[in-house]
Parts: sequence; structure tokens; C-alpha cells
Amino acid sequence: MAKQMEQKDTGFEEEIVQVNRVSKKTKGGNKIGFSVLTVVGNKSGKVGVGLGKAPDVAAAIKKGVAIAKKHVINVPIVEGTIPFEFRIKLGAAKIILKPAPKGSGIIAGGAVRSVVSLAGIQNISSKVLGTKNQASNVYATIEALKRLSERHKREANRR
Repeated sequence: MAKQMEQKDTGFEEEIVQVNRVSKKTKGGNKIGFSVLTVVGNKSGKVGVGLGKAPDVAAAIKKGVAIAKKHVINVPIVEGTIPFEFRIKLGAAKIILKPAPKGSGIIAGGAVRSVVSLAGIQNISSKVLGTKNQASNVYATIEALKRLSERHKREANRR
């Protein structure tokens, strides 16, 4: 079973989006910890996001990557871009994803760029509105790609 997991995991690239130092007030003083937001993808239609929390950064990264690999989604890619325009509002984050012509590249901010590049999308235009919180923007982008996939499947079944 472990070998199958290793084979399944090969080919995934990791990217750290955000590292937060957190502190908890206790009777004995401050307890320091870290939370790390990671994105993993295979650059051919699979991407996942995970938030790892631990007392040190290395352990938090390891946990984040493991969580991200468990929550991988499939992204529809048509000729290097997404099939159609999609808008989403998740919490305070508003994300607009638009297909772009071949050769345009990834026109996106930091959080969205890391998700779509690891998903394997080469040409996309996006706009982030509402919040500058990278974690919210990453989760909103993942949700948008998830809904995009569902809609693409529905439209494919109609044809």
C-alpha cells in the first residue's frame, strides 16, 4: 500500500504560499508555532492545497504537503487554458478567471498564479478583488477550479 502511495505522489511539485508565525499565551509564557499554506500540483490538471501547523516550519511544511496531496482536484484544461470565464466569491475574496489566447501566459497575482501554474494552465487572465489575504485567495481559486470542473463535466454530458 505504501509503494502505491509513493508512485501516486511522484510528479507533484510543491510551492509554499504563506508562512505564519503564531503565538499562544499560556501560564508558562508564550507558545510559538507555525502555520504553512502549501500548494501541490503535477502541471497536467491536478492541484491541491493544504494548511500545515506545527511547532517548527519544516514539520509544518511536511504536514501541509501531505494534506494538499490528500485534497487534490482535477482541473479541466482546454488548449492550455480554462474552458470558459468563471467568477467566484468565497468569504471576502472575489476571483475572476478568464481564458486567454495562446501565448498570453499567466496574468495573475501571487496566490492565484501559484495555483494555476501548478495545475498546468499556461494561458489565463485573472483578477483578485476584495481581499489581499493570500490564504483566502488560494482557497477561492481552488473552489473556482473545482466548480469549473463540475460545470465542464455537465456541459460535456449535454453534448
